Amino acid sequence: MIAEMKKLNLAAMSYDREKVLNALQRTGAAEVKCHTPVESVSPLPFAGDELRARLSASEAALAALVTEADRYRKDNKIKTEPVKDGFGISYTEFMAAGENAERMHALTEEVNRLLDEKNALKNELARAKRAAEAARPYSKLTVPFSTLGDTRCTRTLFGYTTVSQAAELQKEELPELCALSTLGAGEVVLISVTAHGSCMDEVQKRLQKYAFTPCPYTDGRTGKELFEELSQEIARLTEALSDNGRAFSDLSEHVRDFKIYCDFLAFGLEKEELSEKLLATERTFLLEAYVPAEQEEAVRAELAAAAEAICCEFTDVPEDETPPTLCKNNAVVSNFEAITDMYSPPNAREFDPNAIMAFFYSLFLGFIMADVGYGLLMFFGGGFLYFKMRKGTMMKRLCGVFAIGGIFTVIWGFLFNSFLGFALLPFKVMPDLTGDGMSWSLAGIKVPALLIISMMIGVVQLFAGYCCRAVQCWRKGNILDGIFDGAVWALFSLGVELAIAGFVEDFGLSVLGTVGGIVAGASLVVAVLTAGRKEKLLGKFTKGFGAAYGVINYASDILSYARLYGLMLAGAVIADIISSNSVSLIASGNAAFIILGAVIMVVGHVFNLAIGLLGAYIHDARLQYVEFYGRFYEGEGELFTPLGSEHRHVWIAPDSSEKTAVSPQK
Repeated sequence: MIAEMKKLNLAAMSYDREKVLNALQRTGAAEVKCHTPVESVSPLPFAGDELRARLSASEAALAALVTEADRYRKDNKIKTEPVKDGFGISYTEFMAAGENAERMHALTEEVNRLLDEKNALKNELARAKRAAEAARPYSKLTVPFSTLGDTRCTRTLFGYTTVSQAAELQKEELPELCALSTLGAGEVVLISVTAHGSCMDEVQKRLQKYAFTPCPYTDGRTGKELFEELSQEIARLTEALSDNGRAFSDLSEHVRDFKIYCDFLAFGLEKEELSEKLLATERTFLLEAYVPAEQEEAVRAELAAAAEAICCEFTDVPEDETPPTLCKNNAVVSNFEAITDMYSPPNAREFDPNAIMAFFYSLFLGFIMADVGYGLLMFFGGGFLYFKMRKGTMMKRLCGVFAIGGIFTVIWGFLFNSFLGFALLPFKVMPDLTGDGMSWSLAGIKVPALLIISMMIGVVQLFAGYCCRAVQCWRKGNILDGIFDGAVWALFSLGVELAIAGFVEDFGLSVLGTVGGIVAGASLVVAVLTAGRKEKLLGKFTKGFGAAYGVINYASDILSYARLYGLMLAGAVIADIISSNSVSLIASGNAAFIILGAVIMVVGHVFNLAIGLLGAYIHDARLQYVEFYGRFYEGEGELFTPLGSEHRHVWIAPDSSEKTAVSPQK
């Protein structure tokens, strides 16, 4: 159901603003709204620029610390349990994070220093590696580079080329006043060419043809000494980088405190950003907020304990105001709120459809998957992930949806007698997907039995949708609208359901066809005649015609439920193919075929389950959004977001002594 909201009007001294906002956050039950304009009273100025900069710096330092520490531990195969987001802390511990500001600021600076140090070391290491790569061809040279210089009449060219090019070069006929020698061999060959200055230009042209690379070094070191120096430099920088990573790893013991502090800063910034929603006089400030009616006394008590000079009043929310939406459902139904919220949260002034939608969503999900094995995997796999995931996340709720859908999948699986494509029982309750029992005669036409069942299930949901429409209207005091726009069409759906059952010759209940036809026809006449009750003259006729024409849309909506049959058929056929082929391979007795059959069995069913769940999730949601919610749902609501309830890293649990505190929103 949707919680009733009260409107809090509060006035307090300006110096108590921090205490009042902390008290509201402590309750987890107050969403501050923009204050109604008051003459000669202006909004508070925003003073959170410094806080925003500090939060940004702290979040960046935290991200860098976690990334670098994890990288170091992974590279060194150090197994540790990371501090995952969503861990619970008490309200007292959360508020105490403000006392760690100086320590956290120092930690931020240290992380930034280490990050700068790492970047500098990486740049130096990259330069050293490039230099070592350039010096590698000369690593076996044991004479100083300076000895390979020019004389008064001669010039010396020293460098290297590839082995193949060196072989070709040695076959080259060089000028007479020229001497060529090779000083070493390996991946490359060192070449030394000494020539008279008059023929050096000709020598250079010939060397270029053989990919000759001149030596850039001219100092007194040998090539071996140079390469060893660079190798030692690389080793030193590598060790320094390792020490840097170890320092990050050591600092990671503060990650938990760091995350708490970041969320504390975010809460402080949130309070500053409320400035535009609050009004202030010279000495006081004014605040308006939405509070769940059931938390009124808790909020009142918390505010009274926070400050003495405070005046607060709780009133009903005016009719021209739409309060935020807070759904209060049990642990099962609350998971399905994620499905509805992806479409649009319910309006706070309509009734909560999640309980009814949860039943139909699970029913359809189970019908599509319809296998005991898949249902058990959904239940245990979804349940495991549900309890492992962070509280309040979308994925956690969806895992809960799949786990609950697994129960319905097991039930449908027993009805269809299917366990990973195998027959589980010696009998079936539901018709076969293939064979003689797959079709029923609907008004003399052979139609797949499960297609008829899918559409009958759909009519039941349409019936429920029109009942919800009636309830919605009656809640608003629109009695006639509830009767003619809701109850009459619900009666029409009931007639359609009876008529379909009567027209199925295999049921042997032809009388239901007559009864259903009469009920559907009579209700349709009433709907046509009353559709234009609010219109004048021509409008009455056009509205009535529109109601009659709506029967075509109604029929198309029923056909939309055929997707249940199509998806279920596809999954069942694939499961049967996987299982039958796997069993054939395993039964062959060949060891290779046995292994192949087992692999096909596991991989195939995992793939079929994943694809089936994806299709079921999408198409099941589409049936809820269009066919079901299209009958009555208003939506366009805004979810209730209490002050200080949204945290990136932590979840605040009430202290055992804090009886006024309420649980955070799901």
